[in-house]
Amino acid sequence: MPRGSSFDSKMGGKRAENPLKTLLRIMKYYRSCKTELIVALIGILLYSAATTLTYYMLDPLVAVLEDEMNADTAKYAALLVGMGALYAIGCLTNFLFNRLMLTCSARIMCALRKEMFEKMQSLPISFFDGHTHGELMSYYTNDIDAIREMVQNSITQMLISTTSLIAYIGMMLYLSIPLFLVALVMCICIYYVMKIVGGRSRRNFQKQQKVISRVNGYIEEMMEGQKVVKVFNHEQAGLAAFDTMNGELCTVATDANTFANIVGPIMSNLSHIFYALICTVGVLLAAPIPGETFLAQGTFFARHQILLVQGAALIAFLQYIRQFANRISQISQQFNAILLALAGAERVFALIDLPAEIDEGTVTLVNVETQNGSLVETDRRTGKWAWKRNGELIPLRGEVTFKDVDFSYDGKKQVLNDVTLYAKPGQKIAFVGSTGAGKTTITNLINRFYDVADGTITYDGIPIREIKKDALRSSLGMVLQDTHLFTGTVMENIRYGKLDATDEECIRAAKIANAHFFISHLPDGYNTQLVADGANLSQGQRQLLSIARAAVSDPPVLILDEATSSIDTRTEKLIEQGMDTLMQGRTVFVIAHRLSTVRNANCIMVLEHGEIIERGTHEQLLAEQGKYYQLYTGAFELS
Repeated sequence: MPRGSSFDSKMGGKRAENPLKTLLRIMKYYRSCKTELIVALIGILLYSAATTLTYYMLDPLVAVLEDEMNADTAKYAALLVGMGALYAIGCLTNFLFNRLMLTCSARIMCALRKEMFEKMQSLPISFFDGHTHGELMSYYTNDIDAIREMVQNSITQMLISTTSLIAYIGMMLYLSIPLFLVALVMCICIYYVMKIVGGRSRRNFQKQQKVISRVNGYIEEMMEGQKVVKVFNHEQAGLAAFDTMNGELCTVATDANTFANIVGPIMSNLSHIFYALICTVGVLLAAPIPGETFLAQGTFFARHQILLVQGAALIAFLQYIRQFANRISQISQQFNAILLALAGAERVFALIDLPAEIDEGTVTLVNVETQNGSLVETDRRTGKWAWKRNGELIPLRGEVTFKDVDFSYDGKKQVLNDVTLYAKPGQKIAFVGSTGAGKTTITNLINRFYDVADGTITYDGIPIREIKKDALRSSLGMVLQDTHLFTGTVMENIRYGKLDATDEECIRAAKIANAHFFISHLPDGYNTQLVADGANLSQGQRQLLSIARAAVSDPPVLILDEATSSIDTRTEKLIEQGMDTLMQGRTVFVIAHRLSTVRNANCIMVLEHGEIIERGTHEQLLAEQGKYYQLYTGAFELS
């Protein structure tokens, strides 16, 4: 599926419409660590209470020092011990809830990665055709890392700051209502600042995450294609393209972090202003006016003495207002981290919410054996298979039929037009034609990587739409032009075609593919470790292993898509000898540019612009002197 499709719109193409909804969805993942979360929340409450009371202890401490006539040394020492105990409780609870939140974040990240990976395993091939590896990896790196930072640190700090603010508000109300009213004005100002700056910051963080994804995708493509880049001297062109994308990322990141970073200075300056204002008001309420006192008979303050501020209370209040400003600043900083994480979380959830590959099939593939002349289903592997359809066992023969098949990848450009063909069990069917003629598309439809728009495809007389996809693909062996090997040993890569294959079966498959000779000469033979997609092997050797992997699966139908394109002529002849043995009794579809490899095919089909324009044996097509004749004699070359 081309980029710009509906997949992209679901995966973060628009700004977040409901950050709260995304946050609440993340909260649901805490179900996996309810106990740890409850204990952590209790720890946060104890921590907030301990730190709040620590600042309040300044009030009685100063009061004891102010009373010079009745200084109580024992009471002062007790207060100091009490403050020390509160500090100790704060330290212990801080370690406790941070450790517990670390455990919770690890579990949540594990669950998210698992969900994403499971979803990707269930998505159709069209999804991966439309997204680069780098784009997909950014979900597991940038987005997951942003969510981890939020779950592990930001939410914890927000909880601490919020509970502390509530406690501070309570204590400030207890100490002085007038000073609290001044602090309330500060809160209102801060709220509107965060609302204005936070909205701009959120939008820019969303743009930043999307641009990072594109940059990662481009880097991944360039790293994989370095040989091509150097062969065509495109280093400077690649650098120019990267500079453009990197510049865009720089601009977007600057915009995002500009709004994020100005919040701190704004909060700091506001806190200084309000701190000075509260100091002024507090001193006025606490100090006597020259020539008279605020408690003069008949004054407002005499009637409302509760509004006055004692010197000790003012010191405690100023500590609260300083910590209040610090907590507000911390909230603003964590708020930006949460916005970044929510932008990543929205992309992750959009991926998780993508519809899985539809499989409406009901026909399964089962092992069978013959008892009294009839097929009987068995649990043991017998090498004989049958389709199980409505309780009926239909022998798997490998007969494939296309009838009036039309297909388009994007719904606009027709790739196949009215294709009709049949392949009987044991036949070798070859497809030749120019690039884009529709050869590989036919094999993609047999695997049901895509579904046909019109027409029908049957497998042993059963419409393939009725066959479960895993059962269908289990009956097919496929060798692609672009080989892919996994990190692991040579033996493990061959066994990938049949996970329960024995070492002997893997070695026999390697011999069929004529890969045994070069494997035996590797440093550790079949136990040689392959890395970086088999980079320590030649292209031909990787292709041989790919053929051995198909051979060990022992499928009734083989699909060879340019299977010998990367192998020299001598090796190709050796492979053909082994493949002839492997193909006996099997239906084989071959796509080849080398026409010499399809001479012995039972039927050769020449495709052009999605239509079969010629079909027949090698001799018949040569006798017709049509397009195949031109291709074979060199009058017209495949492109």
